[in-house]
This record gives sequence, structure tokens and C-alpha cells, in this order.
Amino acid sequence: MTVSVEVAAVRDFLAECTPFNELSEEHLTLAAGHVQIAYYRAGESTGILDYSNPKLLIVRSGAFEVRNGEGELLDRVEPGGYFGYPSLLTGDAITNQAVVIEDGLLYQIDADTFQQLRSVNRSFDRFFNQAHAKRLRHAVRFREQNYQLTRRVGDLSSREPVTARPDLTVAEVAEIMTAQRVSSVMVIDERQQLCGLVTDRDLRARVVAEKRGPETPLSEIMTRELTSVSAESLVFEALLLMTEHNIHHLPVTADGQPVAMLTTTDLVKAQKADPVYLIGEIGHQDSVEGLKGVSRDIPELLRSLIRAEASADQIGRLLTTVTDALTRQLIKQAVEKYGEPPVPFAWLAFGSLGRRDQTAISDQDNGMLVGDAVTQGDDEYFLAVANYVNDGLDACGYKYCPGEIMASTPDWRQPLVGWKKQFLRWINQPSSKALMHASIFFDMRCVYGDQSLFDDLQATVCDAARGNEIFLANLTANALKLTPPMGFFKNFVVEHSGEHKNTLDVKLRGIMPINDIARIYALSIGSRQVHTLERLQEAVSSKLLTLKDSRNLTDAHEFISRLRLVHQGEQLRDGVKPDNHLNPSTFSSLSRHQLRDAFAVVNNAQSALRVKFTHGLM
Repeated sequence: MTVSVEVAAVRDFLAECTPFNELSEEHLTLAAGHVQIAYYRAGESTGILDYSNPKLLIVRSGAFEVRNGEGELLDRVEPGGYFGYPSLLTGDAITNQAVVIEDGLLYQIDADTFQQLRSVNRSFDRFFNQAHAKRLRHAVRFREQNYQLTRRVGDLSSREPVTARPDLTVAEVAEIMTAQRVSSVMVIDERQQLCGLVTDRDLRARVVAEKRGPETPLSEIMTRELTSVSAESLVFEALLLMTEHNIHHLPVTADGQPVAMLTTTDLVKAQKADPVYLIGEIGHQDSVEGLKGVSRDIPELLRSLIRAEASADQIGRLLTTVTDALTRQLIKQAVEKYGEPPVPFAWLAFGSLGRRDQTAISDQDNGMLVGDAVTQGDDEYFLAVANYVNDGLDACGYKYCPGEIMASTPDWRQPLVGWKKQFLRWINQPSSKALMHASIFFDMRCVYGDQSLFDDLQATVCDAARGNEIFLANLTANALKLTPPMGFFKNFVVEHSGEHKNTLDVKLRGIMPINDIARIYALSIGSRQVHTLERLQEAVSSKLLTLKDSRNLTDAHEFISRLRLVHQGEQLRDGVKPDNHLNPSTFSSLSRHQLRDAFAVVNNAQSALRVKFTHGLM
């Protein structure tokens, strides 16, 4: 096919750029034929990204920067680089801005052509999806981590504003405030613009104290000189304003119209969603009832962390830290009640709490490791302490373990010698029950008490598991029973009936397999790490995993875990009991694509695990 000189020049340039070099000659020419060329001068920043008409932008010459709505740098794009594609992938009107750093030419490809090229070439499609995922991770990585300082006012104010006209009387407004159970009313004019504010304090100081009558109009007592903020303002900025002006009510406006009222009560509630605040409050409680009250703020902590785009790993560690603090305070209360322990002991955490990756769903997996000098009579003390802590955790929202893996159960309240015998039995006689326990008990951590007792136990376990081919082979075979829910044609395999119809259990079929992989590698080298991502890093150091494979598993773990946490945060917001069941039909096309990629990573890692360890069964 004959093409013009101009199209041929564009085609030659694109042919040198990944992923256009993956296209057939026909589709490369198609792309070049649809290119529009635009020239921009250094310093320009308007009109380059038009989200009403999104396009793929390819830098032919010059240099461009892409910044988010807060002005933070997301990417610097030079010849052969791309931007503008996130809107084409997601359909969302992303509010990034492009700035011209050096005079340059852009090749522009329209949305229809871009989608056609994605549909005909898998490598082309994968390239832009992975580029978008990388940019998202970059944006989160460089986001200010103190989420309390970066939260928006709009995140705190939820109810509709209570408003009144200036000609209403004090008596009428008092009735409104009583009925609406608010301490302030925003006054609006005929154009719905905010023109004044009346608070409880105004009614006391300007009506009662000045002996005005109930028929006094609001226009005579309202505060006219107002300080206000937008919903996009930082909570930190609002706090400074309220402190500077000594006010307790701050109107939230949009184009001069009231949209919400921010109060000091809202700020107190926001502070309660700070893990440092929560842990401090936990340390001040001397009763289960007090801890129960503090624990009610944990769901809001989770939602706050999700809104701040903290990583799933960060969220898991923070929630675990709060749970650790609750557990320690309960143990301290129990010791205060029952006296000092007769022999040293350690409180053990297993499973997700042991791995430091807790979510909104948390039942109890714990035990007590007691010094070998314990006597039969001493167990009465330790049972009392265990019952106090287990009951207290249940009261705080950490439900009793359905399998009774709790310190109050005799099997999981043992002297050191008893725990060693139990673990050695599981390792040397890997029955189906022992393998089931491995996914819980081999992820253990000391939360409180004598660390040396725990270190002694962990050393015994790690030494026994290291290089034990039969145990590792059985552990691997058992772990491989949980595979990602993907069909032969790379379609999602969902539940076909029941309560969770059309959903995936992303914990069971996505996160747990990665945890299993990391655990097996750790046990094979006698590692004492229990956190999944740290285990994967040690596997790289020990040459069991390549750096690329470790990073792929880490990214897959983060992506799937993040999807689950966002899902649980939405359920908490809606008053629904959190679960692990996600409906893939509700995802964007990008998220579905990335989830398939994450499952493919897990599947490949399981295949490598099978080759490496199951020979012990032959």
C-alpha cells in the first residue's frame, strides 16, 4: 500500500518505539495514518490534555512533565515516551496536567484508533496497562505518608448543610436547630449564597445576654464576617484556621454556596482515626469496657487509610499494631487482676496477626507459651489470664476462633517443651491436619512476654524445617491445591450459586497462595521472617527466587490485597459485614486486566514451586 511521505516518516518513527514495534506492518501504517501533529512551546500547560476528547500523546521531540491535581510530579516524558493513556484505559476524567519543559512536537492518536490497536495486539495492550499500573504505584509511593495532613475536608463532613434565610426569627431557627440536632445554622441569601452564620453561642451571647426577644430576625444577630473552606481544602488547613480565629464551626462552600459544616467534633472524630491516637488511648484504658469503646474507631481507621491511598502492606501493619496494643493492654489488665505470673510466659500471635497483615475481618489465632518450670497448679492462673484476654478481644470485635485456636484452649497453652513436641510432630509426621495447621502456626510472633522463650521455640522450628524434603514436599503439594480462579480461556471462575454467586474469594484463591509460596521458601532455608513480603526478599537473597519473580509476587500481593481492602472499606461504610468475595464484573477493564495478570503471576510461581519441592514425594 502506497502512503504519503509524511505518513511514512511517522511510521518509521513509531516503528522504533515500544510497543508500536510489536504491530504488524498493516496496523503500524494504520496508526501512522491517524496521527495528528501538534507543536507546543516551553511553559505551556493548557489544552495539552483534553479529557473531553482523550488521546494517546507520543513525544516526537522536546520534553513534557505530567503532574497531578496537587502539582506533584508523576512523570517526565521525552522523545519516544507517552502520556494521556490513563483516560483511554479507564474512561475516567483523570485531572492530571501536562507542562511543556522544552519546545516539542506531539503525535496524537485518537481514542478509536488506540482501542483498535489494543484489541488486535496483546503486547500493545499489555504495555499500556503495565505502564499505567507503574505510574499508579509511583504516585502512591511519593504521596505524603502522613495521611492526617493530606486528608480533605470533604472526607469528614457527610450530612447536608442546615440553612436558613436571614428574615427568619430566632425562635424559628432555634426550633430548626433542635429538630436537626445541630449547633449552628448557615444563613443564605436569595441567590443561595452564604451570607452569615448563627451558632448556639450566638443565641446565648447576642440574644439571651442582650435581652432580645424571640422575634428578632437572624440578620441582626448573625456573624457576617465569615471564614470558610472548600471541600478540597486540607483538614490541616481547616484546623489552622479554626485555631487561628478561635472558632468551632467552619462553613464548607462551593462557589459561595454552603455544602457542609465542619465542626471541632468532626476534627476529634478524624483524630480518632489516627493509629497513634488510638494506641495512646488504648494505653489509658483500665477495663475491657474502655478498650471496647476505643476499638469502635478501628473501622474508621481502616477507611481513613484507604482514602489516603496507603498501601495494603502499610494498612496491614498499622491494623496489626493497633491489635497488638489492645492485646498487651488486656494482658496487663489481667496481670493487674490476677497477680504476677508464677513463671515467665509469652503470648503468641498466629496467622494474619503473626504475619502483620490484618484486614477488616479478624478472628483470633493466639496461644500461650509458658516456661518449663510451670506446675499443674500454675495452669489455673494462665487459664484465667487467657480467658480474660480472649473474652476481651471478642468484646473488642476480634471474634473467637471457630477452630478454637486460642490461648484458652489447653492444646494452645503449653510449656516450651510441649510446643516443641507439637511442631516437631507436624514437621516429621506431616499429616493432612498438620499441613492445615502449618498455614496458621508457622506464621507466629511474640506479642507480649518473655522473648527468649519464643526465640528458643522458633529456633527449634526453623532448624527442623530447614531442608526437610519430605515436609516441604507435602507442604507444597497441600499449598498447590489452592489455585487462582482462572479458566482455560483466561476467564474468571466465579461462584455459580449460593450467597456469594458471581464472586471470587480473593483471599482464598489469590492472597493465601502467595502467603503459602513465601512460607515454603522461608521454611526451606530456616528463615525466621514471618511477614510475606520480607520472606520473598529473603528468598531472593538465598537465590531461591529471582528479583523479577519476587517483585512480581510482591506487586500481585499488593494489588489483590488492595482490591480486598477497598471492598471491605465500602462494606463498612454501608454497614455490611466485611468479606473477601469480590464481583469482577464491577471492576474497570483495567482492574480486570491487572487481576488476570496478578493471578498469572501466582500461577507461574506455583509451577516453579512444584518443580523445586515436590520431588520429595517421588
